[in-house]
Amino acid sequence: MTATVAPVAGLLEPFVAADVFEPADIHVARRLTTLAKEADERVALAVALAVRALRGGSVCVDLRSVAEQVGPAELPWPEPAAWVQAVRASPLADGHVLRVFSESGTDLVYLDRYWREEQQVRDDVLTLLTSALPAATPSLERLFPAGREEQRRAAEVALSQSLTVLTGGPGTGKTTTVARLLALLAEQAALAGQPPLRIALAAPTGKAAARLLEAVRQEVAKLDAADRARLPELSASTVHRLLRPRPDNSSRFRHHRENRLPHDVIVVDETSMVSLTLMARLLEAVRPDSRLLLVGDPDQLASVEAGAVLADLVDGLGGRTDVTIAALQTSHRFGENIGALATAIRDGDADRVLDLLRAGGRNIEWLDTDDPGERLRPVLLPHARRMREAAVLGDAESALAVLDGHRLLCAHRRGPYGVRYWNRQVERWLTDATGEPIWSDWYAGRPVLVTANDYGLGLYNGDTGVTVVREESLSVAVGAQLFAAGRLAEVETMHAMTIHKSQGSQADEVTVLMPPQESRLLTRELFYTAVTRAKDRVRVVGPESSVRAAIGRRAIRASGLARRLST
Repeated sequence: MTATVAPVAGLLEPFVAADVFEPADIHVARRLTTLAKEADERVALAVALAVRALRGGSVCVDLRSVAEQVGPAELPWPEPAAWVQAVRASPLADGHVLRVFSESGTDLVYLDRYWREEQQVRDDVLTLLTSALPAATPSLERLFPAGREEQRRAAEVALSQSLTVLTGGPGTGKTTTVARLLALLAEQAALAGQPPLRIALAAPTGKAAARLLEAVRQEVAKLDAADRARLPELSASTVHRLLRPRPDNSSRFRHHRENRLPHDVIVVDETSMVSLTLMARLLEAVRPDSRLLLVGDPDQLASVEAGAVLADLVDGLGGRTDVTIAALQTSHRFGENIGALATAIRDGDADRVLDLLRAGGRNIEWLDTDDPGERLRPVLLPHARRMREAAVLGDAESALAVLDGHRLLCAHRRGPYGVRYWNRQVERWLTDATGEPIWSDWYAGRPVLVTANDYGLGLYNGDTGVTVVREESLSVAVGAQLFAAGRLAEVETMHAMTIHKSQGSQADEVTVLMPPQESRLLTRELFYTAVTRAKDRVRVVGPESSVRAAIGRRAIRASGLARRLST
């Protein structure tokens, strides 16, 4: 049953009628203003907008620009200056429920928790940047020889700062830089007569952590024996697991300001996916004498939860004269065409994007259509049939290879452009092609996506697998492991997956299904993230109007962190 907003009158009524708010937004606004005996409806509107902003990933709302961003323009938006004054004068502001941050022509209204977290992140970042560093610095040329100049410059930055933001798109050598930097730091510790470094590798999801560990280990294996000997046995975990969750509090951890993490070096990959709250918990747990390396691509989609911390760090610290962002820009992964397409998307050059799509070539294909149904059948059905054939034969290795060869990426979960629709569509095509109806959730050739961590089974949110026949029963192959299908509860079918879920992964070939131009999810960051999942070939499915809409629409998240960091 869909919740509805109880009848309202006064200033909020036309906003509710225009579907600006969810029921929870109005409920929180009513509850807080009633408790504070706040009669000014402009304050209730500000509270409802602040709650609404969190659902969209923003940590605050700018009262001076909210009318342009939320719309419609004909709604009775209060005059901004008077509106800000009303919020400042409210007992809710005095009671530390609301906070107002004003600077550079903005008036940002926060719920108190997020104002405090943003301030704490700013303070902890700047404190880390002032930490004293070892004087002895090993030569970089040995680990970063000729041909690795860009990575060497990034390592120089990391050696000079206790906190380093290392950015770069897919294939720019972030993991190589991390592995060689760890060897460099281990050598530095040895030269200073210090014990072996305690190193933590972490990422927002279990799958991303496992990929980070695998990639770093591969790079470490290429190092000299002396470098390998100085490094400890590496492991990786989610950021949550690193901080050790508390059973009594979902947003607090066993490691905090009074019980710091024991590590000398902490590397966090896929930092674009880290929310403001999680970053605040991480920073308060890092020792002042530790090194923190935040790695990621600021042009990708941000955290599902509120905040865009990596982008804020890049914007805020990048504006200072006493800090340097370590940026890798040269991609070594893509075919030349895909790299050019990703760059054009990132730069917002719609004409260039369309020129590259029209030119096509071995690496790029464009299906210029707003009716993708039959255009995608010859793409998706052969792939699904090959996976099913391998699965029926019990050939898990071949089935997994087919799965990793292609991804269909959707912006939405529901509707005709959503994951659920396309999962069912591929299953219908399979039934038509094989004459074998699919009667249950589990069937041979069902690709699955793990949606929750299961540390007992060694499975992580984001792991992928294929259901195969083994000894006349169904098992799920995930990497080199086999599990009875009945043991896996937290999985979903993955003939298609959302672009959000695809972050941190790659496939040989990617098909990007563009929703209609009016879709609120259609943004430049979404398009860039989808295209950069492809190693060798990308297929964009959608009309020019959707492509232009994606390029022209930024995923704007209201935040004051960049401003706080830059001053």
